[in-house]
Amino acid sequence: MVVPPLWALNAAKCEDVGVNPGELPTASVSELPTEGLTLLDVREQDEWAAGHAPGAIHIPLGELPARVGELGELPDDKPVYVVCRSGGRSARAAAWLNSSGWEAVNVAGGMKSWHSEGRPVVGEHPGIAPAII
Repeated sequence: MVVPPLWALNAAKCEDVGVNPGELPTASVSELPTEGLTLLDVREQDEWAAGHAPGAIHIPLGELPARVGELGELPDDKPVYVVCRSGGRSARAAAWLNSSGWEAVNVAGGMKSWHSEGRPVVGEHPGIAPAII
C-alpha cells in the first residue's frame, strides 16, 4: 500500500488522498458511542487547550504522519473517530488514515457539534470555562 505524502494532509482534499468524499466513513456526534470511544483530535494546540473532549488523543493534523505510531497502542477492533473544529481537517485526516490501513471515521460537525450536543468539554486554562475555538 502506498501511503499518501504529508502535503496531502495539509493542502489536499479527500479525493487527493485516494478517498471519494462521498465514501468517507462519517458519523454525527449523536451516533458516537458514549463509552469506549477512541477520539483523535487533529486541531492545533491553542484550539485543544481552549476546549476538548475528555480522554481524546491530541495529534495536530500537520504532525499526524510523523506521530501516527502513537495510535499503534489503541485497540484495533474499534474505529478511530477523528474530530476537528467543524469537520474539514478531520475529513482529510480520516481519509489519510483509511488509505494508510486504519479504520477511521470523520466526526461530522466536529467539536462545534460535540459541544452543541451537550457532550463534555474540558480545557487546559485553570479558572477559564472551556470553549471551542
